[in-house]
Amino acid sequence: MPASLNSFPPYLPILFFALAAAWWTLICFSCSILTGWFKLSNRFSAEQEPSGPVQTAGPFFYSVYMRCWSHYSCIVCLTTAEDALYLSVVFPFRIGHPPLRIPWNEVQVGRTRFCWRPFVALVLGNQERIPLRISERMAGKLGILERLPGEVLSLLEAGSDLKPAMKRPMLPPLQ
Repeated sequence: MPASLNSFPPYLPILFFALAAAWWTLICFSCSILTGWFKLSNRFSAEQEPSGPVQTAGPFFYSVYMRCWSHYSCIVCLTTAEDALYLSVVFPFRIGHPPLRIPWNEVQVGRTRFCWRPFVALVLGNQERIPLRISERMAGKLGILERLPGEVLSLLEAGSDLKPAMKRPMLPPLQ
C-alpha cells in the first residue's frame, strides 16, 4: 500500500531549513572570499561610526564591482566621511561581509572602462590592493570626485588618461 502524502517525517521541515541556512552561509562566505571582502575585513573591520559630515550612496539603485568583476547589485552601501570610506552590506547578505572602515590613506582613485561604460576605480588597502569599481554617478554622490587633486579631477572630467597625474601606483586597466 502506498504511503500517504501526509505521513512524511516531522523533522523534514527542520532539516530543510537547516540545510538551506548552511547553503546560504556557504554562498555568502564564498562570495566574500572571491571578492576580497574577507581579506579587507582582517585589517579594516569597522569598529566605529562615521565621524563628521557623511555622504551615503546605496544600497538600492547602485552596483558595485570588486575582484573578478564580481557584481554586488543593490546590496552594498558606501558612506564617505572625513576620516574614511565605510562599506556595509544589507542584512541577509551580511554573513561573511562585516562592515568595513577604510582610511583615505589606504584608498587610491582612478578611472577604468568596461563594455564602453566608464567607472571610478578605487583600490582598497595598500597591502591588499582590492579593486572596487563604482559608477561615476555614485562617485559623484559620495563626493569621491571632490577628494581628488585638481589636476586629476580636470583629467577625469576631460576623460583623459590618469596615469601621469596619479601620485600613487594604480591598478592597470582591466580588459
